[in-house]
Amino acid sequence: MVEKIRAIQDEYPEDFAWCYGCGRMNKDGHHFRTAWDGEQTVTIYEPKEEHIAIPGFVYGGLIGALVDCHGTGSASLALHRKNGFEPGSGETPPRFVTGSLHVDFLKPTPQNVTLKAVGKVEEIHPKKFKVITEVFAGEELCARGEVLAVVMPNTFGKQ
Repeated sequence: MVEKIRAIQDEYPEDFAWCYGCGRMNKDGHHFRTAWDGEQTVTIYEPKEEHIAIPGFVYGGLIGALVDCHGTGSASLALHRKNGFEPGSGETPPRFVTGSLHVDFLKPTPQNVTLKAVGKVEEIHPKKFKVITEVFAGEELCARGEVLAVVMPNTFGKQ
């Protein structure tokens, strides 16, 4: 579903689209893409063979990266919508950075199964959003995470 609709990461300016997890400009990155699915957010991802912990299972670092990027992307979607815009509107969305990241691994995540991150966004301050994400492998809930996403300061990345 996410592949057929415009994801928030498609809207980030090139200068801020280099994240290893979700940056479209990073040719070696994961290219996570986050979009609305009703009032929830969703990221679909196919782990690669090299994303292995032990044979048959995805390594936890990939799950952590998925929760992280899904969280900041979800916060961007929520604030963009609050400001009256959707991906594809031509307006540049707000960009977020991670203030905190917490992941609970509930079950081993099987390899060769599509991952789906589903998020619920809560505004806790005009510049801070909390995103609760559940990561499913097929129908199996494998991880739950929380990201505190903070609006990126205008000075971020400037020397």
